[in-house]
Amino acid sequence: MAVLEDIHNAVLNGNKTAAVASVQQAMAEGVAAEDILNQALIPAMTEVGQRFENGEYFVPEMLVSARAMQACVDILKPVLVQAGVKPLATVAIGTVKGDLHDIGKNLVAIMLEGAGFAIQDLGANVPAEKFIEAARNGAQIVALSALLTTTMPAMKTTIDAFKEAGLRDRVKIMIGGAPVTQAYADEIGADGYSPDASSATRLAKQLLGLAV
Repeated sequence: MAVLEDIHNAVLNGNKTAAVASVQQAMAEGVAAEDILNQALIPAMTEVGQRFENGEYFVPEMLVSARAMQACVDILKPVLVQAGVKPLATVAIGTVKGDLHDIGKNLVAIMLEGAGFAIQDLGANVPAEKFIEAARNGAQIVALSALLTTTMPAMKTTIDAFKEAGLRDRVKIMIGGAPVTQAYADEIGADGYSPDASSATRLAKQLLGLAV
């Protein structure tokens, strides 16, 4: 369908205005919100992620595409909820206590939402208690971000707090951020590590046993 291709291309090119206009046109033509999401937006962001991993796109291109997709999702969300379309899972995401950086975290959140996850964005400087509260409220995945080596220990503190609360087995915990490594994830007992926003989506699906 031409209008779905228009949406796909607009998101791929980071053209927010064209993407929103095409989504509105598709809905006016009676295209289901779920089809717009599954046949245009998710494939577009998957391709953006692939281009990023191949070195064809960089963070600025990824960011403008993500913002275009986010604007479209904002239009579709109430329609999807009304239609009873369920998200893949709920992800609670935040930058750990002591760290105020949120650009990387925001990009990961947008990519995850574009892939069909529901997002609880807890913001920056988030204490362990807030992540635990989100898990108690139904989050199946907890995503921890840190941009500073000095705040990385807060990731271990958060994971330890989940153990103490008896909730560690109820959630999957994934971590990421510039100084974070797979070795550190293994060391502190995280379920997974992602080096960037693109692979974070793939990791979240793998942690839940969903097809990637």
